[in-house]
Amino acid sequence: MATIRDIAKKASVSPATVSRVLNNDLTLSVTDETRSKIIKIAEDLNYSKTSRKNQIRVALVQWYSESQEHDDIYYMMIREGIEKHIQKFNFDITRVFNNDFSSIENDIDGIIAIGKFSFQQVDNMKKYSKNIVFIDDDQFENGFDTVLTDFQYGVQHLLDFFLDQKIKDIGIIYGDEKSTDGIRKVSDKRFDCYKNYLTQKGLFQEKYVFKGDFTKKSGYKQMKLALKKLDRLPNAFFITNDPMSAGALQALQEANISVPSDVQIFSYNNTSVARYVNPELSSVSVATVQMGAAAVQLLYDLLTNNHHVPYKLELSTKLVFRNSTKKIEKK
Repeated sequence: MATIRDIAKKASVSPATVSRVLNNDLTLSVTDETRSKIIKIAEDLNYSKTSRKNQIRVALVQWYSESQEHDDIYYMMIREGIEKHIQKFNFDITRVFNNDFSSIENDIDGIIAIGKFSFQQVDNMKKYSKNIVFIDDDQFENGFDTVLTDFQYGVQHLLDFFLDQKIKDIGIIYGDEKSTDGIRKVSDKRFDCYKNYLTQKGLFQEKYVFKGDFTKKSGYKQMKLALKKLDRLPNAFFITNDPMSAGALQALQEANISVPSDVQIFSYNNTSVARYVNPELSSVSVATVQMGAAAVQLLYDLLTNNHHVPYKLELSTKLVFRNSTKKIEKK
């Protein structure tokens, strides 16, 4: 059975545009050619408006722009996990970027929200639907289903990897974020785990801490700063996402510092970026596809189960070893 999403894909337009064209919305600013193209595709696919009555209409709210998604593909991988899993359900999804609800239909049944959101932004979402599942933003205390990744044990395990080598000087490059309206500041939980764990062991050193903004440029800049400020670099760095790690690698290469011989690097997220730099990055692998799938499952239960209660799901991580860290011989 053809859906609005199917038509949108063939016409290379958004599902919201297809919906407005098929509902004869003359206020929509599209060319006659586009309007005719959408109608023809709908006819070719035998699309029927009545079939849509049984569909679950979902808004996929992404806190960033479409171009930003390509800069840090962590969120892209989560979205792809959602889109793969919705095939099991009768979902019709409209994507919303930068929390711009002008493209959304008023009659949506639920929302999957990816990213970090302020209380004001959450209140705005609730105007469209109170059935919301959040990914990568802990809204459980506010009564919403939440899907997160485990930070604590992933960070501890990578730090233990260095500590087992008798490395006690471990630096970090991390980042803080803000909601897109600038109201809410979101700290990097990976830094909190790093600081707490090393503090417990009497090993935390403030001079080895550098804060960026999760971009490759920022990783490059912060490693350059470390090279300038420190008499000697630490033997290892934990860098809290792959783009920053790639930037840090570039800065080290320019300074003729060998990775991993002089400095080892452990990254986080294990996106494709980790495999396409030289040396390839050891990285904490996050179950991004499974996070997306879990959110779809939760939303479906939220919409169809009268006895649903909010869930807080935290998916495990694992260490993936590549050439940015030294190989340790097993005893």
